[in-house]
Amino acid sequence: MGGLNKLLIEVESKPIVTRVADAVLASRATLIIVVTGYEAEIIVTALRGRRLSFVHNPDFSTGLSSSLRHGINALPPSVAGAVICLGDMPWLTGRHIDKLISAFASQTIGKICVPVYQGRRGNPVLFDRCYFPEMATVQGDKGARHVIERHAGVVQKVEMDDDALFRDVDVPADLEP
Repeated sequence: MGGLNKLLIEVESKPIVTRVADAVLASRATLIIVVTGYEAEIIVTALRGRRLSFVHNPDFSTGLSSSLRHGINALPPSVAGAVICLGDMPWLTGRHIDKLISAFASQTIGKICVPVYQGRRGNPVLFDRCYFPEMATVQGDKGARHVIERHAGVVQKVEMDDDALFRDVDVPADLEP
């Protein structure tokens, strides 16, 4: 993004990170932990006044996996599952997250709920807590995709009605409609 903090780029008059946080807050999620890294103070300031908890990842430069570990490790033992949501998905809505939560609540223990649209899998993903230890071992600049692949038999596909689950912002062209 040419040196810009992409989370602070405005989409429809709001920084991307606030759009994502507001989508999660509009859902039925009850505990929302934001893992900060690069320019953490600016991100916390942008999210001020929202019902969020923050955990800082001092190792953010090692890749996505370190943020995943920090977030998972910050969850209390009472949490049954976690929606792993990326901070650069400005078109995500509370409705998307609620569909995952509803699917998770109606299933047996040990499920992984993934959103799909037209046969393609996207983000965010809801993991049962039984996968947290495995997720905490991920290394490098990757998320928990291997956990999903390793446990394909318990993955529940949750059909979505739009492509917001694929739309993240990595390059300026991603901001185009």
